[in-house]
Amino acid sequence: MLFKKYTLSNKIILMLGILLCIKGISHAQSQEKWESIIAMHYPSQGKVDAWVNEIWALSKSIKWNAKVMPNSPWGKNMGVRHKGRSRFIKFSAPNHDDFYAYWQPSLSGPAPLLLHVPGYGAEMSAHPELVEEGYNVLHVCPMGYVTPEGPDETKKVKGKWPVFPDTITSFGKEGYRHWLAQAIVAFSWAQTQPEVTPKRVSCFGTSQGGGGALLLGSLLKDHGIRCVAADVPFLTNMPLADGRGAYFRVPEGLAVTGIEGWRGIGLVDTLSHVHRLHCPILLTAGGEDKVCPPETIESLYQRLLGIKALIFLKETGHLYTEEFIPLAKAWFRIYG
Repeated sequence: MLFKKYTLSNKIILMLGILLCIKGISHAQSQEKWESIIAMHYPSQGKVDAWVNEIWALSKSIKWNAKVMPNSPWGKNMGVRHKGRSRFIKFSAPNHDDFYAYWQPSLSGPAPLLLHVPGYGAEMSAHPELVEEGYNVLHVCPMGYVTPEGPDETKKVKGKWPVFPDTITSFGKEGYRHWLAQAIVAFSWAQTQPEVTPKRVSCFGTSQGGGGALLLGSLLKDHGIRCVAADVPFLTNMPLADGRGAYFRVPEGLAVTGIEGWRGIGLVDTLSHVHRLHCPILLTAGGEDKVCPPETIESLYQRLLGIKALIFLKETGHLYTEEFIPLAKAWFRIYG
């Protein structure tokens, strides 16, 4: 009987060993696959730098007019009544759709600027808790996807915002190139405001906003970026994501473009901008996040070379995490 128990234990140990070995091989193969895609198809550092310069040139080539909207954005039923100076800013240019930002100036300035961009749902966000800490906050919703009256559903394609698919099918010439250029236009406007300390800006956001904040950190490398806080960021290690969650758009786009579509994808993958992200970076990842898998965020963290922190929220799915704003507030206080 003792011999049988010993044999059974050995069998269990052997089976566990085989399973762990298979898992290890599978993980190694997965890593080899995504690293191969990046090495073969992603743009070089020089091409990423050139794309960044194109975005800056695009932001300056269009004469946008910024108009402060006259009325408070809050409705009669609900609102932050003590923030009466907060206003929508309307950006208009000939032959271009209007887009909007939400300007929340510091109670006393000059003060640093916090630049916030939205998730893929293209919502507007207010951050009075950060204004109370002494910051100017500018939320930018590029492409005119959301107006003071709500989402502009006419801009959707097949029921979805087209910014990412357009990026893939245009090989980086459309989509996020314009999205980021418009964020830079709004940033440049904010730099002219008397409440703002020039060239002292930090970026933050959740999901697409987190990925967008990281890309803006790259774009603002020589324009006063102090730090970035990215909550469960999208647009991160897309080959590793392998079509899961929000990354279903990648195989859809590649079905149109073929393998060459990775060029456009690579331009907006935060991994491609690591060489430009010299400022302190705060990341969060949700252990139960099926939309932006945590391992994609961890892979970015491992590649970052400067001051960095990764907060792993074990039981958290994909959402605007409750922990993020207190964490970001501390990050801005230290590094912003």
